[in-house]
Amino acid sequence: MSPRRSYDQYCSAARALDAVGDRWTLLIVRELLAGPRRYTDLHADLPGVSTDVLASRLKDMERDGLATRRRLPPPGAAYVYELTARGRALLPVLQALGEWGEAGLGERRPTDAVRAHWFALPLLRGLDGEGVLEVRLAEGVFHLRLGAQEGPVYGDGPAPGEPDARMLLDSATCEAVARGELSPAEAVRGGRAEVTGEGALAKALLALRER
Repeated sequence: MSPRRSYDQYCSAARALDAVGDRWTLLIVRELLAGPRRYTDLHADLPGVSTDVLASRLKDMERDGLATRRRLPPPGAAYVYELTARGRALLPVLQALGEWGEAGLGERRPTDAVRAHWFALPLLRGLDGEGVLEVRLAEGVFHLRLGAQEGPVYGDGPAPGEPDARMLLDSATCEAVARGELSPAEAVRGGRAEVTGEGALAKALLALRER
């Protein structure tokens, strides 16, 4: 485990950066907001990070009380990493950072990696209500847990069980939402996001078309 580096400043922002200011740490938090993840899954969804750096950051996050490592019971028997309550409390920090960064996102570059679930946080920023929303994109499927006060706020892949609503978006619409050019409500209202379902969440989203 690497020694803690510090700005040695009596300032809460400096103390926060002592813990999460290193490269990759907040992106690991982004991934773990989906719930427990194996090391191999984290490495696959953080293209560009070396195995040594990822292992070092995870150890630092354990040391700083942001994440824990545990072994799954048989038949899984694999180790997973998950956020602590303190780690999950970084969600609004990531959301604020994402909102601030919208103006600089620009068009997707040929060298830019993308994963479907990276659009989860921009969608969460713009959606109200409670319930499970399954989102389908050209890049894949993920689901959001709107209004969740604890546990994962999103998950990769289809929703477990029947979701409260489903949403289908094309890549151009999702990228416009990520850049802050279009809100999810505007996408639904303008027919660029297709919503289906019978739950209260689906009805609330479909009602946006009448506004």
